[in-house]
Amino acid sequence: MTRYHRATQLRRALQLFAATVTDESVMMEIADVYPRYAVGKAYKTGDVFSHGVNPDGETQLWKVLQGHVSAAEWPPAASPSLYKKIGYAENGLPIWTQPLIPSEAYNKGDIVMHKGKKWKSDIDANVWEPGVAGWTEIIT
Repeated sequence: MTRYHRATQLRRALQLFAATVTDESVMMEIADVYPRYAVGKAYKTGDVFSHGVNPDGETQLWKVLQGHVSAAEWPPAASPSLYKKIGYAENGLPIWTQPLIPSEAYNKGDIVMHKGKKWKSDIDANVWEPGVAGWTEIIT
């Protein structure tokens, strides 16, 4: 078996694992594992795929809201009845995820949602979970 075939099988195994993940913050940590959006593909309700990047320049994930065959005239960003952005709360704020590398750390003033609460980072290079250290809960 060639390296290409082993790498292809490993990627497929990771995609099968990713399909079992239901926690959006975990999904975002492994966003590059999900299959890419394709036009002309039959999607089922609940399918997850990657398409484009979010405002932080990271891979954007989308969840299919209703089964359909994708079409060029219904891209994810322009079709809210078909797709939902993953990684953002209903209020539009990003959902906190654990930074895995230094460039993913939060900066002072960043605002995120975590466990149903809104948090503001008090420090630069913040890798702490909101509620543990380095964050102030925003009470509205």
